[in-house]
Amino acid sequence: MTDGDAPLEEHVAVYLRFRSVFGDGSKRTRDARRRAKREPGSSVPFGDGRDPHGLGDVVDALTARMGWSSPLAQSELLSSWPVVVGQELAEHSTPVSIDDGQLRVQCDSTAWATQLRIMRTQIVTSIAERYPDAGIESIRFDGPGVPSWKKGPRSIPGRGPRDTYG
Repeated sequence: MTDGDAPLEEHVAVYLRFRSVFGDGSKRTRDARRRAKREPGSSVPFGDGRDPHGLGDVVDALTARMGWSSPLAQSELLSSWPVVVGQELAEHSTPVSIDDGQLRVQCDSTAWATQLRIMRTQIVTSIAERYPDAGIESIRFDGPGVPSWKKGPRSIPGRGPRDTYG
């Protein structure tokens, strides 16, 4: 292995061994030789599609791929309610929930609920422009809680409690 009587140092012997195993093309397997014959430009750094992306682009792509766009847009809408309707209206109304494309908003008084009902189309338009992924189709403005015999969002019309108060 050497040209004289002196033994090779260990690191030189390891290098020559790796070179003989991995560096010589004739000692590679057929698959390794085929993989070495790549098309030019098939996998080069900074080639097409290899540019780095910003963190915002990567997160947006991930949320779209995982189907998180709608829940994230809905939570962003709920947290930025004052920006959507304005500070004065936001002081007297609070978004409560989003169910099946309907946003429920609790108002301080029936007067504020009526005022927001009048502005409903403007508010829905503003939401659709700012948060299109939220999927808001309608808004329901509720006044302050009053005693009711209705249980749940739907009820059957009838005579009511009548004279059940003893």
